[in-house]
Formats: sequence, structure tokens, C-alpha cells
Amino acid sequence: MKRSIRFLLGSVVLIILGLAAWWSLPNLVGRLPNAVQQHLPDEVRAFVSTPLPSALPAPDIIVQKTPAPGGSAVTVPLIPTLRPTETATTTLVPTHSLEQTALPSATPTPSVTPLPAQVVVDGLVIDAQGFNNCGPANLSIVLAHHGHIVDQDVIAEVVRPAYEDKNVSPIEMAAYVNDHTPLRAIPLWGGDLSLLKQLIAADFPVIIEEGLLPSEWEGWMGHYLTLYGYDDSSQTFMSMDSYLGPWDSSGRPAAYADLVENWQHFNNVLLVIYPPEREAALFTILGEARLDPVSMWQQVTQQAQTAVSNHPENAFAWFNLGSSLTHLGELTGEAAYYESAVAAFDQARTLGLPWRMLWYQFEPYAAYLENGRYQDIITLANATINSGGLFMEEAYLYRGHAMRALGKEGQANLDYARVIEINPTGQSAAEAAKAQE
Repeated sequence: MKRSIRFLLGSVVLIILGLAAWWSLPNLVGRLPNAVQQHLPDEVRAFVSTPLPSALPAPDIIVQKTPAPGGSAVTVPLIPTLRPTETATTTLVPTHSLEQTALPSATPTPSVTPLPAQVVVDGLVIDAQGFNNCGPANLSIVLAHHGHIVDQDVIAEVVRPAYEDKNVSPIEMAAYVNDHTPLRAIPLWGGDLSLLKQLIAADFPVIIEEGLLPSEWEGWMGHYLTLYGYDDSSQTFMSMDSYLGPWDSSGRPAAYADLVENWQHFNNVLLVIYPPEREAALFTILGEARLDPVSMWQQVTQQAQTAVSNHPENAFAWFNLGSSLTHLGELTGEAAYYESAVAAFDQARTLGLPWRMLWYQFEPYAAYLENGRYQDIITLANATINSGGLFMEEAYLYRGHAMRALGKEGQANLDYARVIEINPTGQSAAEAAKAQE
């Protein structure tokens, strides 16, 4: 009898200890040194991640869309009208992540040449990415296609000198090409399948950023992919996938339908790399509207507006709408764009965003900053930093801005110092250093 009682008590104690360890695991992992956390398996980091905090919609700047007969009403943010001839002005709070790469002035007519049903660009060679290195790896693949050979690790030393940095933005990738190679690069948003096909048919392999879900356990993440072929009969693109392979450079098919869904997660962004002597041919394909930042973001905003109207339950569509409006606010200086952007971001957060979302896209920080929503910035930055984003300099930069706006100069300076520590030569570091002057 006594043995049974001791066994029962021992089992109860073990269960209690096990539950306590389970409940305290996120806190224990969070207290590990940064270098240790960064090398934990993705599954562990996913388990202890902090979900992005939700938000309530902002009904004061939400308008009701008239429903179709028999349909249900849909709420969509009010988009201020921008005159086509309006010129961009200086933003109140410029941020490196929102700066549009300067595009040469041009007035070409978009190409309307009929496309072949199948195209494959020859000669691309796969480059298996290192840790968190899909951006530099894809740059290496496309640069090599255009005759400029450079190792992905050499690229990474410039664009993400901190080994643990999770992300390189399309703007940072374009800056590397424009500043460190004889080639040129343009990042664009709001692309579609037709544009991808036109570029590939003209021998311009395209780098896109899309959402990737390796498994439910690992969770959603961002991923760069190089598209170099398409086949209308099979409804697929051919891609060089630096993460999934295959490693014989035979390419991985990407179904049109899957790409449409996953590419939307990053506002249909694409990066085109080209030799200077082919600029005229590229600009003819792109057309004037895409080459002008204000016109481009107006088009992207309308695309996002349509997506929100058709699928109001889609958090990515709302996020894209907020991002596009933020860029219009940055380009024009109009407060109404930022106000509507905040409403869209609040709706996206209400619907639920992946916990890694702000590893890659930072427009919510800028929109909240312009609207005085400083605590939202701090809350989102903390959630991102505590969920594997220990080397996300953008989170520290915007948290520093928010702390400064709240009069917390000491904390702001600590955040700015962290930005410079992570990437001393990056544009975030330049902005942090300027903020401390």
C-alpha cells in the first residue's frame, strides 16, 4: 500500500514538474543568449514564438462599400484621391525601408507583343543557400546569368553582415546590384503573371519574394525565388529554388495558381536585374506607369483594394493595402494615406498575421509612427524581437523612434545603438546615427 502511495505521489510530482517546465519553456528560451537562440531548431522557435498582437479596426476611417444585389456589405478603407499630376513631396519621417529606388525617367509604351506559350531561359545554375541566405543566393544566381560571378557569401557580407539577420529586403538587394556590380536592378511591386511572362520571354529572369509554408509545425516564412521559364500548357513557371532544390539545376515547377496565392503575401514584389545596354528593352516591357513610383503605388493600391473587396477575410490583402497606402503617404506627404493605412493594418492584425510577418515588411511601423500610435510600434517590435527577431534592425529602429517620441531618450539611444551594431553600414544604421545627432 505504501509503495503504491509513494508511486502515485511521485507520478503527481513528475506531472506537475513537467507541466511547469512546459509552461515556462518560452520564458526559458527567451532568456538564452542570442547566439544560442539563433541556432535552435525552427520547430522550437516556432513553438515559443509570440503571436503578433491583434488590434481592433478603426471604424472612424472605414467606409461602407455598397454591396451587389443579394451580396453582403464589405468594409473597405477610404482611399484619398490623388491627382495624376500631383508631385511627390518630402515625407515627415523618411525611413530607409520605404525609400523607392530611384528610377530613370522614361516614357516607353508597354510591350504588347504576343508571347509564346512556352519559354525557358537557358544557362541558370542553382546555388544552394546558406543559413537565412535566400536573398544573396538568388542574387548570385541571376548575376551569374548576366555574366557577373559573385559568391553569395560575398553578397551577404554587404547586405546582411550579421550572420543571424533573417531578412534582406528587395530594396537592399537592388542597392547591392546598383552599387557593387556593373549591372542594374529595379524592385517593383504589384506585378502579375503577364508581366512575369513578358520579362522571362525577353531573357530577364525574375526574382520574386513569396510566402512559404514548409510545414504547419515550422510555420509561415518569407522566401526568394528565381523564375526563369513558364509553360502555359501545364500552367507552371520554372524556378530555381535555393532552399528546396533540386540541386542539379533542372528547376522546380511552380503552379500559376500557387504562385498567385503565395506571391500576394509580399504585395507581388519582383526584382529585375539587367545589363545597362538592355535598359531600353526592359523599360518598354515595364511601361511608364510602373517606372513612376507614385503611379506604381497607385496601381498597387487599387489591386489591393480589389483584393480586399473580393476577399475581406484575407489578412494579407489588408496588409498589402496598408503597405501601398503607406508608400503613397511617404511619396506625397499626405496624412490621409497614413490614416487609411493604419485602418488597413489594424484590420489585418484583427484577422491574424503570421508571427514572422514583421521580419520582412515594415510598413506598419511607419504608418503607426505617422499617426502617433507609438505603443503599437513598441508592442509589435517587442513581439518580433522576442520571436527570433533578435537581429532585425528595423524593429529596433522603429522602436527607437517610438521611444524618442514618448520622451524615453535613453531607451531610444539603446535601440539606435543596437541598429548600428547589427548592420553598421546599412541604411537603418545611417538613420539611427542621424536620429542620435
